[in-house]
Amino acid sequence: MSAERPAPPSFEPLPEDWQSALFVVAHPDDIEYGAAAAVARWTGQGKKVVYCMVTSGEAGIDGIHPDECGPLREAEEIASAAAVGVDEVLFLRLPDGVLEYGVELRRALAKVVREQRPDVALTINFRETFGGTNLNQADHIAVGRALLDAVRDAGNRWVFPEQLTDGLEPWGGVKAVWAGGSPQATHAVDVTETFAAGVASLKEHRAYIEGLGWEGWDPEEFLDGILRGGGQGLGVTHASTFEVFPLGWG
Repeated sequence: MSAERPAPPSFEPLPEDWQSALFVVAHPDDIEYGAAAAVARWTGQGKKVVYCMVTSGEAGIDGIHPDECGPLREAEEIASAAAVGVDEVLFLRLPDGVLEYGVELRRALAKVVREQRPDVALTINFRETFGGTNLNQADHIAVGRALLDAVRDAGNRWVFPEQLTDGLEPWGGVKAVWAGGSPQATHAVDVTETFAAGVASLKEHRAYIEGLGWEGWDPEEFLDGILRGGGQGLGVTHASTFEVFPLGWG
């Protein structure tokens, strides 16, 4: 008798009772491995989504010097964002590959949160692995941890008070932080109708994908493999998954 396959996880639908989001990641292309299709859904609903790249991904292509690679990858990210309805992409230009969790990274992110005043903040998986023994990158972990702190720092006028000039005020209105693609995801959003936009967004990273040397790699097939798993847990064809970190008490 063959063993029964374990049932896929059942995800709760991600709340959509918000109007503005700030999506903070370490590198250009981080959002495009599954979450961009969700962004396309949200911008299609009239929501405002702003991207913030902490680095320019300048250390990401072995055959291209960082001085040339950084501007190239920024341009690819701007085009990638446009493919899913995002017209504002911020670049903090901190050094790629060596980000450190700590006060300075929290300070940089808190300022962006105060400037953008989002309802929700997003990042990608910042757990130690992507599931099993597939290790996550240090930059992803540093940014995710710092964002969790920064959204709370942003609401306290006595934390980084030097930022509060020229009319900039504290912002404590972030309802939650969502981490896309986490192995501990509990929620998902149906992206069946925006799957193609997610693929188009990933395809904009031509130089980066070429630099990886993945011969025969198909962006559509790759995203289908990721998002079908989420879809099974939500009862749809494709879904982006997120771990939810609520803010506040209760």
